[in-house]
Amino acid sequence: MTRGKRTYAPELVVHLLREGIIESVHRVAAVVCDRRGRVLSVAGNAETSTFIRSSLKPFQALAVTSTGTLERYKLNDKDLAIICSSHQGTIEQARQVFKILWRCDIDPDLLQCPIPEHKQTSLQHNCSGKHAGMLAICKQRNWTLTTYTKPAHPVQKLIVDKVGELLGMPGEEFIRARDDCGAPTYSMQLLQMATLYAHLASGNSLDLERVVRAMVYHPTMVSGEGGFDTELMRLTEGELVSKSGAEGIQCIGRVGEGMGLAIKVADGARRAKYAVAIQLLKQLGWLTPSVAETLAEQFTILSSCKRLEVIGEISMS
Repeated sequence: MTRGKRTYAPELVVHLLREGIIESVHRVAAVVCDRRGRVLSVAGNAETSTFIRSSLKPFQALAVTSTGTLERYKLNDKDLAIICSSHQGTIEQARQVFKILWRCDIDPDLLQCPIPEHKQTSLQHNCSGKHAGMLAICKQRNWTLTTYTKPAHPVQKLIVDKVGELLGMPGEEFIRARDDCGAPTYSMQLLQMATLYAHLASGNSLDLERVVRAMVYHPTMVSGEGGFDTELMRLTEGELVSKSGAEGIQCIGRVGEGMGLAIKVADGARRAKYAVAIQLLKQLGWLTPSVAETLAEQFTILSSCKRLEVIGEISMS
């Protein structure tokens, strides 16, 4: 992949204000890239390396759309949206995951994501859709179903090879670790994450375009009512595709424009990444003022006495 000439700029700072007085501070890096990997805008260090976490899910879903698995089991866009999701474990969302397994004739007990605390089944785990997608591929390819989360399993090799192809590098070069759900996640530079989302949003791949369509047409499946990804995609009506990741990761693509934004909060604070995303999307012109105001009211005003304030701007390269 091609790097831009400039990959460093002042980082962003997020203040938590209690009645106007600074109580906490979060430091944030952010980068915008095109699908060639050129850095278009940056705040902080674009080459910051960290785990992509659940922001990888649309590209794990790429292994579903590119293998004929959807067609084999007659899965639809709503199924694909839950495969991309970090859902809230609602009855509707858990049922959607169950429907995938039912159509593929897979026992739900084969899901290797844990049962969440205070829940009854692994179907309610926020990564169950992703796991169901992996199992569906395994069933379609006649691969073993019991070890699908192991890094050496063919489905995991398929996923990381697809990611590597998009970034123009061998998939085995990525540093991997076990995610909280048991499946592999990968460490990559922030600019690489932004490049992946530029690919996702570019419209140049039918397999990725179907992933985007599923997410923006069924945003409630991707997160849930009140979730940032759901609200952002619902309000922008197909113009942005968004997927959060744990530990302060947020990735967004501008659909049809081939540009991706990746955000990392150094201390992993979820509240800070949402505040930064709203600020930068407004600055970049990816949000209308009315949508930005609606999101800010929901995600930056935390209570009657607490709010978030973003200091700094993303620099144009």
